[in-house]
Amino acid sequence: MESIIITIDGASSTGKSSLAKAIAKHYGFKHIDSGAMYRALTLYAQDHNLLNDHKFDVDTLIDHLPTIDIDFTNADEITLNGKIIEDQVRSMEVSNKVSLVAKEPLFRQFMVAKQRQLGEKGNVVMDGRDIGSVVFPNATIKFFLEASMEVRTNRRYEELIEKGEQVSVEEVHANIAKRDHIDSSRDDSPLIIPENAIVLSNDKEGLTGLFNIATAEIDIHLR
Repeated sequence: MESIIITIDGASSTGKSSLAKAIAKHYGFKHIDSGAMYRALTLYAQDHNLLNDHKFDVDTLIDHLPTIDIDFTNADEITLNGKIIEDQVRSMEVSNKVSLVAKEPLFRQFMVAKQRQLGEKGNVVMDGRDIGSVVFPNATIKFFLEASMEVRTNRRYEELIEKGEQVSVEEVHANIAKRDHIDSSRDDSPLIIPENAIVLSNDKEGLTGLFNIATAEIDIHLR
């Protein structure tokens, strides 16, 4: 079978990673969450006091890039310099800052190179904001996932509460709205619907419905 690359793009909390994981498991492919990679870099910046509410030391973080290794375990858990950080990168604190890191062109170049390296062997499902448009414009099949602000806010709020975070629905809504603005308006690789992408809506279908639609499309390509 030919080497397959499946991309799933969309805004924050549309359900990209959940769908990508389900598809990857179904086909025995590797799942790569590109958003988690930016979250890992954000966590690194916070842990090294380069990013907080009062400052963002971009230049120093750039200097640190050669020492930063972001990868995934065989179980697709994200690691930072060999340490599994799957839970830490999902915190509201990281969510509030990740778009500031992701909009910087040099950090995007660093991540795109790493993402291409991770996907070069093929048989991967990668989700993010610019995977089908920039990272793998010639992917085997591309999806773009949409969802209403209400659905996205509720999904993210329930995820955070389940992890023990003390947040309000209003905080989550504001965070998503802020990230939408930054992701869609940045100069470098803004969030767009990739060319030839299949647009799916998560407002009514839910994960099972989306999975059935997506795998039906993928199976056509695999025949």
